[in-house]
Amino acid sequence: MTQTPAIPPPPGPLPDPVLGAAVTDAAGEVHTARTLSDAEAPTEHEVLRVENLSVEFPTDDGVVRAVRDVSYTLREREVLSIVGESGSGKSVSSMALLGLLPRSARVSGRVLYRGRDLLAMRQKELRSLRGRRISMVFQDPMTALNPVHTVGDQLAEAVRAHSLVPPRKALERAREMLDLVGIPQAAQRLRSYPHEFSGGMRQRVMIAMAIINDPDVIIADEPTTALDVTVQAQILEKLLEVKDTVNAAILLITHDLGVVAGLAHRVLVMYAGRPVEIGGTDDVFYRTRMPYTAGLLGSTPSMTSERRERLRPILGTPPSLINLPRGCPFSPRCPLADATCRSAEPELVEVDGPDSGHLAACHHSDRLVDVADPTTFFRNGGTR
Repeated sequence: MTQTPAIPPPPGPLPDPVLGAAVTDAAGEVHTARTLSDAEAPTEHEVLRVENLSVEFPTDDGVVRAVRDVSYTLREREVLSIVGESGSGKSVSSMALLGLLPRSARVSGRVLYRGRDLLAMRQKELRSLRGRRISMVFQDPMTALNPVHTVGDQLAEAVRAHSLVPPRKALERAREMLDLVGIPQAAQRLRSYPHEFSGGMRQRVMIAMAIINDPDVIIADEPTTALDVTVQAQILEKLLEVKDTVNAAILLITHDLGVVAGLAHRVLVMYAGRPVEIGGTDDVFYRTRMPYTAGLLGSTPSMTSERRERLRPILGTPPSLINLPRGCPFSPRCPLADATCRSAEPELVEVDGPDSGHLAACHHSDRLVDVADPTTFFRNGGTR
């Protein structure tokens, strides 16, 4: 297997990838979790293309513009991570792909799965793809799993919903998936109920359910929320392993930059419902061109940094998605904001030359080029 070069030391305080930690697997064996350098490189075959995706929710107070013109592509075996603060539109954009939003949502744009527009499909067609070709690992497995049915029955149901197989064969497939995600005594645990599993084991069950039909795309929405660091490493390691086993692409929604550093090939940073920076993980982390991204990196603790400095938080809160400020939505919190930023919202453009694949939406992206550590702009919370 071809290995990619190790990520170079960061110029400033950056997050620590959790996947390099020593973890204990289901059999009790202590080992070092695999990192991104061990993962297979994505192919050139495009499996998903999102074009100008927008989502609005009418309310009594006005229209909530939850997602605004989100565009990206996803290739086979690629891990694309969407990051941002709570309320930035990460989960809404992912649920829009599968038609899981309430009827009141107004969704526009195009979502092309191997050339077929998911947003233009009838519900029957979409149901045939959902869970079979595109699956989802939900944020809270305790509420996503049915408490009155055994884990085996729920996994078998996921198989039989898309394949004409006898119940015994569906249960055997369920046992194979529990084995694959590292649940010990899988045959016996098929008869267990969700409350009889730990949080980490329930999340493994959700991963098993997501991959049981060998999907092309796995959407993982905050898959390690409320789990301790050791369990996080185990879950993410297992997600990488099953990705390569079924040759799936992963769309990872998270706010944990440490997870992103160890797992993602590319990163899409969202703020106020729209992308503000997109690029390879190295580009976004070490050649940041958007002050918001620098602020996220500066507010993340690092155990490897030799500096004994306080974190550099971003002052203020994200804007209301009902009444967005004029100009750049980040300008009220940005240390580089000027009159231009407050009057015109910047376009998302390439910042490292043509075909670089690194895009940013900032009027002052050039000011970050020669700065060794862009997080210093947020010293004292970004006040000027």
